Amino acid sequence: MILKTTKPFSNLWKLGFTREKETTPAEFIDARIPGAVQIDSARAHNYPNWFEKDNFRMFGWMEDVFWIYKTEFEHPNLIEGEELWFTSKGIDYEFEIRFNGKTLHYQEGMYTPVLINLTDGLQSANTLEVIVFPAPKLPNRDFGRWQADETCKPPSSYEWDWHPRLIPLGIWDETELIILPETNINRIDIEYHISSDLLVAEISASVCGQNLEGKEIRMALCDPDGEILIQETIILSENNYSVKWTIKQPRLWWPVGMGDQAMYWVKADVVDTAYDKELGDGQHISKRFGVRRSRLVMNQGAWDEPSGFPKSRSVPPITIEINNQRLFAKGTNWVQPEVFYGLLDHARYEELINLALEANFNILRMWGGGPVNKDVFFDLCDEKGIMVWQEFPLSCLAYDGDDKYLAVLKQEATSIINRLKHHASIVFWCGGNELFNNWSGMTDQSPALRLLNSLTYQLDPERPFIPTAPVMGMGHGHYVFRDQEIGEEVYEWMTRARNTAYSEFGVSGPADRETLESFIPKEELFPPKPDTSWETHHGFKSWQQDTWLMLPTLEHYFGKIDDLDDLIEKGQLLQGEGLKFIYEEARRQEPYCSMALNWCFNEPWPTAANNSILSWPAKPKPAFYQVKQACRTALTSARPVKLKWTAGEIFSAGLFFLSHFTEKDLVKISHTKLTIDVFIDYCTDTIHLLTWENVPVLAGKNVTGPEVKYLLPAWNCGRFRLLLKVKDHPEFNSEYKFLFAKISDYGELKNRNRLNM
Repeated sequence: MILKTTKPFSNLWKLGFTREKETTPAEFIDARIPGAVQIDSARAHNYPNWFEKDNFRMFGWMEDVFWIYKTEFEHPNLIEGEELWFTSKGIDYEFEIRFNGKTLHYQEGMYTPVLINLTDGLQSANTLEVIVFPAPKLPNRDFGRWQADETCKPPSSYEWDWHPRLIPLGIWDETELIILPETNINRIDIEYHISSDLLVAEISASVCGQNLEGKEIRMALCDPDGEILIQETIILSENNYSVKWTIKQPRLWWPVGMGDQAMYWVKADVVDTAYDKELGDGQHISKRFGVRRSRLVMNQGAWDEPSGFPKSRSVPPITIEINNQRLFAKGTNWVQPEVFYGLLDHARYEELINLALEANFNILRMWGGGPVNKDVFFDLCDEKGIMVWQEFPLSCLAYDGDDKYLAVLKQEATSIINRLKHHASIVFWCGGNELFNNWSGMTDQSPALRLLNSLTYQLDPERPFIPTAPVMGMGHGHYVFRDQEIGEEVYEWMTRARNTAYSEFGVSGPADRETLESFIPKEELFPPKPDTSWETHHGFKSWQQDTWLMLPTLEHYFGKIDDLDDLIEKGQLLQGEGLKFIYEEARRQEPYCSMALNWCFNEPWPTAANNSILSWPAKPKPAFYQVKQACRTALTSARPVKLKWTAGEIFSAGLFFLSHFTEKDLVKISHTKLTIDVFIDYCTDTIHLLTWENVPVLAGKNVTGPEVKYLLPAWNCGRFRLLLKVKDHPEFNSEYKFLFAKISDYGELKNRNRLNM
């Protein structure tokens, strides 16, 4: 929403802390808003970089004190008809607002905005305070995420396998003092219904504000080019008003790769008041929205399950359908890009969203254990066509909740829905992450989930809702290249899997040398050991004993690791090949499978090793480019059976051509039938294995090809590649890397046999 105020009101904030709420802090330091109390305190007291070594532990005491933001100012020069307001989009997490010693507001919850008229309490000298309470911690719970149960605060901040124990507090979103006309509009809400044939959109727009009774309000609907489609003026009888408009043959919003991101505007202003005449200007407010139909539909073949009696419901629908067109969701899980999420701004969000587009993603899952992003994030997703799966702030906990918790959840969820529901990019709501399992113990009968389902239907009935992820039929995991307990590789478990969606999966990989050197002391860099910065930054004992560096797995495939660069190269190779295989295998399982989202895209601080494909703050790992290749609109694809081979074995891999082309795309393809040549490349030699001819290029359909087989000779090199090359269309080429175990006593095979050509 864009709000044009009459005057900004400049002010500076100070920050102090105290052990008791009613005690005055011993000192006040400069505060930057939005931000976090930890960042301001560290800056003022010259703390070392919080992300180096284990310096974040120095911030632990900051969880348990009261923080007081204070700004002092003289009585502003208000003309007749002006008022001074305090407004904030987010204060984290429990707080009071005091003005000249009087408490005006108390709130638990970081997503519900604050709008307070300060005019009546103004004095010649004024003090405004925001008192932020200590971080919420459920009593009698172990140190860690369980302390965040029964709150709406991000549990990831209480420690996760990719996040240190650092719990942000403070003013985290846009906050300011502003001068407004006493007659003002402070909110526009937009809802719409589009007919099933997409030919008619019914728009409902409402405004609310202050002192609007008897005032003339002008409202307009503008098309994506800025032209006014409809405009009306009315004198209001109360402080809110709703209009209904009809758009015939609306210009639709489409996800990236499927069409344009057309956006309409609703604009409103107060006209013809004495205040306008005095200043020659009015107060204007506007909101942008896209028109599209979003549904979750049954995956193809899902109605055939269960096959026997008694008949019950099949797996829940999870195929996304936008504007009556089903699509395959290629994307990733998004976690907060910064530990101190108050620092996030337009530039930071845009950098990451552009990387998601570069990776050929069309959807981001907003994981429920992190904070709900700021408005600018969703604006960018609207503009760029990135779909958003938006979860509420619940993750991996029971959230049994008493009446107090449910009241806060209702308040926060209502604010989240009302703030975000006009965004076309949000394609469905989700109750939260991993709630239907033995460590959370929630079900679809849990009051918190029944409440969220009810609220989304009441406030945003056109958008789908699912209670959690995963639900039956969806896959979470695996998160390693090779399961050490059973010795099974990604090639095995993923090929055997049959899921409607792979909403979380991962393969870990280390960061690059430059990143590692930025936070690990030189003397600890190699060899990596537990109880050093490698462990602190999630190289050891993060999820399981050897995660996420996975040294036993590296040694299983490569033997002794010689040095740091050797470790990095080999770990990153496994991550890239593993993730590429999972994405491509999920696509091979279409149409029963309709989604692949890796865990995870980014990270909030530098980790030694992690499942992310970006190192903090936004540096692509080699796996990023492997995933980018696997998520191309169309590509040649191979399904090998394992990573490491030995002389005398018959290498085998099935061949496929994967296509997400639309009928419109096919017009641009110069050849609708392709010729694909398959090679093995090793040492300094390249061997042609077979030619797959007359491969049809189809709209939204994969093509299954032959199986390539080759008797492996006794090479002297430890690696080889499978190359798939398309005549006249190199953009569809693919390659796959494999390891080769040299056997010294195995004689050189004279004939390099090609089997089943």
